[in-house]
Amino acid sequence: MAGKTGDVVIKKYANRRLYNTGTSTYVTLEDLAEMVKRNEDFTVQDAKTGEDITHSVLTQIIFELENKDGQNMLPIPFLRQLIAYYGDQMQVVLPTFLEQSMQAFAKEQERMREQITAAFGKTPMDMMNVSAPIKLVEEQVRRNTEMLQNAMRMFTPFPLGQGPAQADETTPSEKPAKDSGLDELKEQIAAMQRKLDSLDK
Repeated sequence: MAGKTGDVVIKKYANRRLYNTGTSTYVTLEDLAEMVKRNEDFTVQDAKTGEDITHSVLTQIIFELENKDGQNMLPIPFLRQLIAYYGDQMQVVLPTFLEQSMQAFAKEQERMREQITAAFGKTPMDMMNVSAPIKLVEEQVRRNTEMLQNAMRMFTPFPLGQGPAQADETTPSEKPAKDSGLDELKEQIAAMQRKLDSLDK
C-alpha cells in the first residue's frame, strides 16, 4: 500500500468540476476513489467559499460505487439500520464504532488475503477449502458486535435485549445483596419519618 502523500486540496467548482491543486489537473470522482485506494490524503473545498466539503464528496463517491453493477457492498438491512440511527441517541457513538470497526478490519486485511489466496490459489480441491477465511470474517463480525454492545451499554440503563422487568431477573446469589440494600434504605426512610413524627408532637 502506498504511503500518504500529504493533504492535497481538491477544488470543487459550481459546474461540479473537480480540480486537483497538487497536480494542476481536473479530476473525476473515480480519480478521487483511486486516490483513496492508494491511501493518498486529500481535502475537498468549495472553490467559491473555501468550505470543507470532503464528507459530502466521499459520500457521493460511495453512492456512485454502490450504483455500479455487481459492486454493492452495503446490504439493505445495514442501510435501513443506519438510517434508523439518525436522530437516535446511538448516533453519538455509532461513528466512533464504525471507525474503530473499519480500522480493526483493515488490520486483518492482509492476513485475510493471504488465507484466501491459500484457499483459492492452488487446485480445484483447494478452492473448496474456504473455511479458514470464512471463520476469520465470522470472528471479525463477532468482535465488532461485542464492540457495539459495549458501546451501547454506556447509553442505556438496561442490558441489550432487556427491559426493566428482565433486568430485575437476577441470579439467587445477587438477590440477597440487592434486597438487603433495599431493606436498609427502607429502614432509614422509616427512621427519618419517626423523627419527623416526634417533632410534630
